[in-house]
Amino acid sequence: MGLFDKFKEKVSQAMQSTGDALGFTKLKQGLEKTRSSFLHNLQGILGIGRKIDETLIQEIEDLLISADVGVQTSDLIIDSLRKRVKEEGHENADDVFNMLKEEIHGMLLKSPSASNDADYSIDENNKPHTIMVIGVNGVGKTTTIGKLAYNYKNAGKQVLIGAADTFRAAANEQLEVWAERAGVPIVQQAPGADPAAVAFDTLKSAQAKGFDVVIIDTAGRLHNKSNLMAELSKINRVMKKLKDSAPDDVYLVLDATTGQNALQQAKEFLKVADITGIVLTKLDGTAKGGIVLAIANELKIPVRYIGVGEKIDNLQVFDPDYFVEALFGT
Repeated sequence: MGLFDKFKEKVSQAMQSTGDALGFTKLKQGLEKTRSSFLHNLQGILGIGRKIDETLIQEIEDLLISADVGVQTSDLIIDSLRKRVKEEGHENADDVFNMLKEEIHGMLLKSPSASNDADYSIDENNKPHTIMVIGVNGVGKTTTIGKLAYNYKNAGKQVLIGAADTFRAAANEQLEVWAERAGVPIVQQAPGADPAAVAFDTLKSAQAKGFDVVIIDTAGRLHNKSNLMAELSKINRVMKKLKDSAPDDVYLVLDATTGQNALQQAKEFLKVADITGIVLTKLDGTAKGGIVLAIANELKIPVRYIGVGEKIDNLQVFDPDYFVEALFGT
């Protein structure tokens, strides 16, 4: 059984589970704009009875770039496609559909995004698992924290949120609303309070009360990198006084609707933070979901979660198998 057959079998078996079936349906619905645009254009390029030539290959590369896959990642996919056409002797354009699907799937499987934790498990000997969430204002950081807390709670974990974005008064109010929706407590102080003090108090409270997971919000700004670096460093430093490994994860939230700008934003944040995962939001609001491929391939950081809707249960663990099947499925 080949790689592609195993891939199809895994997705098919997963669909037999009610939970997985519902999750896949949400993902497919969330990718509707990207899928309909991508598939429509791809099928138009392949045509009926068309032969594979350099013009066809170039049109496919242009399609990938227009879907925000990015030049670097598109080149990688197209180079592999050319090699396979030559080595395997493909002539008919119809063959390109499955080859392209296999190449994208294979690329994602080679990326760090292929080994995500789908069970929201934590190291029971290193509790509380501490997550710091960063990202500019407007990307969906607050809603992501609420959804993440909701998912951990549904997995049987006790979660505490720390409102360390004290720069904006509205930030605490928004986070409080999402904490209430998720059904988890929140630690917050007055606007203008020291963010590091909030993080410290949150972690200390979590340790005293036996919480499993701590999620720390941070200020959403990048315009002054030196200030941001100093703030994040201080938060890291004070948390380590209570727990050596804190933060155990640093998640960067990016807005998929911004396309290649999200990729550039990530590169800027990488200069000031040790990011362990990407959360890509608002995939349901864009036809350029190809940015997932660019981020997974170029940043070498796992795409941990993707947002495919506004509801609290619309944050999903990123699964390459599901993503590719949802993208290419008709």
